[in-house]
Amino acid sequence: MKKYLALLVVLLMVSVAGCVGTSNSTGSSPTVTSSSSGYITVTDALGRTVNVPRNVTRVVALGPGALRIIVYLNATSDVVGIEEFEKKYPFGRPYILAHPELLKLPVIGPGGPGKMPNLEALVKVHPQVIFMSFVSKNEADEVQKKTGIPVVVLSYGTLKNFTDGVFFKSLLLAGKILGKEKRAEEVIKFINVQQSHLENLTKGLKSPSVYVGGIGFKGAHGITSTFTDYAPFTVLNLDNVASNLSSKNGWVQVDKEWLLKVNPDYIFIDEGGLKIILDDYKSNPDFYNSLKAVKEGHVYGVLPYNFYNTNIGIAIADAYYIGKVIYPERFKNIDPVEKANEIFTFLLGKPVYNELAEEFGGFGKINPASGNVTHSLPTNP
Repeated sequence: MKKYLALLVVLLMVSVAGCVGTSNSTGSSPTVTSSSSGYITVTDALGRTVNVPRNVTRVVALGPGALRIIVYLNATSDVVGIEEFEKKYPFGRPYILAHPELLKLPVIGPGGPGKMPNLEALVKVHPQVIFMSFVSKNEADEVQKKTGIPVVVLSYGTLKNFTDGVFFKSLLLAGKILGKEKRAEEVIKFINVQQSHLENLTKGLKSPSVYVGGIGFKGAHGITSTFTDYAPFTVLNLDNVASNLSSKNGWVQVDKEWLLKVNPDYIFIDEGGLKIILDDYKSNPDFYNSLKAVKEGHVYGVLPYNFYNTNIGIAIADAYYIGKVIYPERFKNIDPVEKANEIFTFLLGKPVYNELAEEFGGFGKINPASGNVTHSLPTNP
């Protein structure tokens, strides 16, 4: 009997060792190579090598944007637990609006930027693979070591446009693990086609000056919150006044004085921060009314896409609407709402523009003096 138990322990140790991979810091491109008959060896977005089982049907996705990737791959039925963040803030993210059944799953941790999972709750749902994002190598290794479950890190890259190579590699990697390689390729092709279409529609046009305010970044912000490389502007080849801030890159808080000085022709408001902006208008109307875009009625609302990482479907939909505003003739055959629902249906399985519009306002002109909002992004998620 004792010999039998000893043999059983050895077999269990071998099984865990085959399931949990070792880590290294070399390389950053996700790759897949065959291993034993029951496992494959992958290299994740951090360059870590991990052994994962074949025929994976039980997963969790932790950290900003990780669950969205699983939804894009049509693998929601494989998800066995979600973060509390998803239940606490169910609005504003199309993948949750399209798949409310995910909210019924057990909670496996708080979620939110920089917050680690509840390891005990995580183990209880018995995932075969843990997908994570926005974690360090040490954090991923720690979760893997303490749970005995393979951890694969995914990344969205920088997403200065819609076709980020790092993000695409993460899609392909997750697709390989989940048996969704064809779907991953279809998603990549779809995104590439949308970006090419937008670029071709605006090719050779001289752009007016534009600005986007209210950008969410680890919570909601006001008019001075912007991106120097706002993806819809980049894809449409628009003159983003913030791109001239050569000392900055990515998200930035600008001064109101600077905004008055550059005085853009068009201002777009990320509606995740609209409530903050409308409240600010009440206390400082002179500032807003001094802006050219406000005086000429060229202030428009776009859906917030930077909520728990980038909602790429919303970002693409926003680009179509922005293009329609700036270049109505070039976009005359495009209905931005129909296009948004086409995008959501392909990526998520359901058209959810109306739900998003009900929450945030949707595409349209904004009058700061009379605007209103139902939801805004949390200021401290």
